Amino acid sequence: MKKTNVMVCVTQQKTCERLILNGYRLVEAKKGKLYVIHVVNEKEKFLENVDDGEALEYLFGVSKKVGADLTVLRSKDIIKTMINFAENNHITHIIMGTPPNNGNGDNPSVGLRLQSALPNVEFILL
Repeated sequence: MKKTNVMVCVTQQKTCERLILNGYRLVEAKKGKLYVIHVVNEKEKFLENVDDGEALEYLFGVSKKVGADLTVLRSKDIIKTMINFAENNHITHIIMGTPPNNGNGDNPSVGLRLQSALPNVEFILL
């Protein structure tokens, strides 16, 4: 049986705790490994306000409690960085929050772009 490796994509929001906990339940059921990542565009200010740092610190604590590392990466190309991380860590499942619907049909969501690049990965949108 192939090992289950779950990548949970979080933003700088405490509400991402539910994504981490769902990832943990999946990994626990399948005896796999949990990765929590946050990718920041290197052009953007990182932790621009105090709440961002507090939220990330909180998510770091949640990740630690469930035996996962929270990896924060800076990148020019967020999608490519996420794809590389998934490939390098043999990710089998990706858990993401559903993006807010901005009504822009021209720009495929991060999830859709990742799905087309990683066809063998199961995506779970919460």
